[in-house]
Amino acid sequence: MAIKLKHSDTFSTYFVTFTCVEWISLFEIVNGYDMVYKWFDILKKEHNGDVVAYVIMPNHLHVILHFHDEHFNLNTIVANGKRFIAYEIINRLEQAGNTSLLARLEKLVTERERRKGQLHKVFKDSFDGKAIITHAFLIQKINYIHNNPVSGKWMLAKDFVEYEHSSASFYEIQFVRHHRPLHYLDL
Repeated sequence: MAIKLKHSDTFSTYFVTFTCVEWISLFEIVNGYDMVYKWFDILKKEHNGDVVAYVIMPNHLHVILHFHDEHFNLNTIVANGKRFIAYEIINRLEQAGNTSLLARLEKLVTERERRKGQLHKVFKDSFDGKAIITHAFLIQKINYIHNNPVSGKWMLAKDFVEYEHSSASFYEIQFVRHHRPLHYLDL
């Protein structure tokens, strides 16, 4: 029987995914990859968190986060990150005068969200957060993350280490070229 874990359980490493609403390629449209990197900086400074591996796709993000402190709330951290990035995406759409996409994102806001003051829907409401409790699961998720840009319909690069918005090239340099086993990663 599988153990059902909550995001508030005391684990320090998580595989997290969140997606733009309706799978719209908002990161690509606004060239917003830098917003995610800024959020990574905030994670380090405000939450003593490290980004173990990541890929920023045109319409979604996969990241493995490791927190050094025990008392953190993954739900709050991810919600705040999504909010920060959403404000920046809307700001860039407004600056670009992309009124049709802004109107589309406005129409996706529910009445309940509108009453709370939300004007645009940028991300799907939920996110996927899975505790990483085994080394095998960690390696599986790192491989999944790094292969995402060259799998299925994407083909964003010829080789996964060439995709710019991924930690794959770091792993290629640190572990493959220096002949270090991947268990060298010490969490």
